[in-house]
Amino acid sequence: MNSESENSKKLNDFFGREYRSLKVYVSNRIKDSASRSAEDIIQDVALKLFSGADRSAPINNVAGFVYRSIKNRIIDIMRTSKKTEQVDIDYEYLNLAEKINQSTDDHISEDIIPALKSSIEQLKPGYRDIIIAVDFEGYTYKEISKETGIPEGTLMSRRHRAIGMLYKKLESEINKHKN
Repeated sequence: MNSESENSKKLNDFFGREYRSLKVYVSNRIKDSASRSAEDIIQDVALKLFSGADRSAPINNVAGFVYRSIKNRIIDIMRTSKKTEQVDIDYEYLNLAEKINQSTDDHISEDIIPALKSSIEQLKPGYRDIIIAVDFEGYTYKEISKETGIPEGTLMSRRHRAIGMLYKKLESEINKHKN
């Protein structure tokens, strides 16, 4: 059996067995909306993988290959989205607020979260994307650089500048809550 038909067979078997797991994986990472749903994302990725299976080298780790492809598609969707509503887990915002503030004498209250969400949405797209990718999605600079072609140093600088901007906005919010 040649590698092309073998790849298609492996992908077909995997999607048949793991479709529900894939749907849960996507649903846990992105909210369904009129413009995108977990099933749409899975179908889009499956179509691209099946259409490219003939051109690919043999796939050894099908699960890793598929999950990575889905993860990359979710990142693409998040980058093209105008709002960051899909990043809705408040403890992640609270964690970021604590990182930004870094002072041990000030307790970050959950009242700061709406201000942080708003501040992140107001960042330039390049700054917002790096904050979401590193602080919410857990990507490394190396992974982002490999995907986007942007040098790691540039990504680090963007995140540093974004953190500085967020710090200034949060500092004024924290001061409002103290008074």
